[in-house]
Amino acid sequence: MASTAAAGTPPGPAAPRSRKSVTGTRRAVAALFLLPALVLLGALVVYPIGYSVIRSFYDQSGDGFAGFDNYEALFTDDGIRTALKNNIIWVVFAPTVATALGLVFAVLTERVRWGTAFKLVVFMPMAISMLAAGIIFRLVYDQDPEKGVANAVWVGVHDTFAQSSAFPKAHPGRESPLRAAGGGAFVTKEPVRAGTPVALPLVGVAPDQLPDGAGKAAAPKAEPGKVTGTTWQDFTRGKGVGTLNGVDGTEVGYGGMRIEAVKDGKVVASATAAGDGTFTLPTEADGALLRLPGDNFEEAYNGLDWLGPALVTPAIIGSYVWMWAGFAMVLIAAGLAGVPRELLEAARVDGAGEWQVFRRITVPMLAPVLAVVTVTLMINVLKVFDLVFIIAPGSSQDDANVLALELYRKGFSEDQPGIASAISVFLLLLVIPVMWFNVRRLRREVRR
Repeated sequence: MASTAAAGTPPGPAAPRSRKSVTGTRRAVAALFLLPALVLLGALVVYPIGYSVIRSFYDQSGDGFAGFDNYEALFTDDGIRTALKNNIIWVVFAPTVATALGLVFAVLTERVRWGTAFKLVVFMPMAISMLAAGIIFRLVYDQDPEKGVANAVWVGVHDTFAQSSAFPKAHPGRESPLRAAGGGAFVTKEPVRAGTPVALPLVGVAPDQLPDGAGKAAAPKAEPGKVTGTTWQDFTRGKGVGTLNGVDGTEVGYGGMRIEAVKDGKVVASATAAGDGTFTLPTEADGALLRLPGDNFEEAYNGLDWLGPALVTPAIIGSYVWMWAGFAMVLIAAGLAGVPRELLEAARVDGAGEWQVFRRITVPMLAPVLAVVTVTLMINVLKVFDLVFIIAPGSSQDDANVLALELYRKGFSEDQPGIASAISVFLLLLVIPVMWFNVRRLRREVRR
């Protein structure tokens, strides 16, 4: 009977077992392994964020409660407003240009034999730190064409179509027969006469700056019915050597100098000096004043002021694009490898051109990848600091200012930790929506 009763009695509840995770690891063990990471996360991320939020509500000393005064300064302080404006420019243009270049590079090198080598070269700047890239581009944008690559190229292109003057610093010397005529020009003090040679001495051009075709100056020879003369560098090395306003054997002619004969304000004749500085004008120049036009003395074109107030922000964005276009290219190329080739070939068979295939098939298929790349770069440019701090010189750093740089300046240079904390919280609030959008898109892609 006892055994029967025992057989009919339902078994009691089983002893509780410790739950295991999906991978079979006990939760206590998993928590133990995660604890060091959680401690570091709390110490290096959670605590600084919380402290910054609290500190942003206190004044400069940290003792008095300031309320929202520090946040109000974000929209009233001129430096912070400039930084905010520049951050908007960065967010709009830098990710867009870098992503567009990455897309172009990825598509164009897809079927090229040396495409891998090209991608390696484009991606190489990613291996350089922001500090090193800033130093490189500080030199690239140097105003002096002898040092700055950007201006060397720009000046070279400019001088191809508009030759610079060879005599930018030339001017009349002592007891010269020339006087200033306005607009950088010089004119003779007295009218010239046919058959009487004219001397037009100038000084001020460094010997190494004289034109390549310049030769030894020659004294002018009289010609009946014509006005002849010489324009030259009236300078002989050595104290007391040479004749003032007279051509000496060691002096150099101003070859290429343009001379005009002017009567009643009108140019009646003109000539260009030969390599030895001599020139000849026709009979019409008799009784006229000789003028050396101002374009003979224009300063040489020195390129653009890349790091000036007007161009400093676009110039720094250019250096950023140089670094990050390779990152965009690699990610987009990986996405491009997953695009079905049958779809592209079918479109070409149906008569679609390469531009139509690119615009209507390739880009839509790559839209998720392009969105991830763009959003990632947007997060990155919101905290850009190194390039702006290093590339922008002190004279234009205020014009290139961004929020991360202003945070540094307020916190360390101007000793305003409350406003610096407010800027950091504001940057965090700007980044969170973009990060949330990126995480959602990535999860959506994983589900697919």
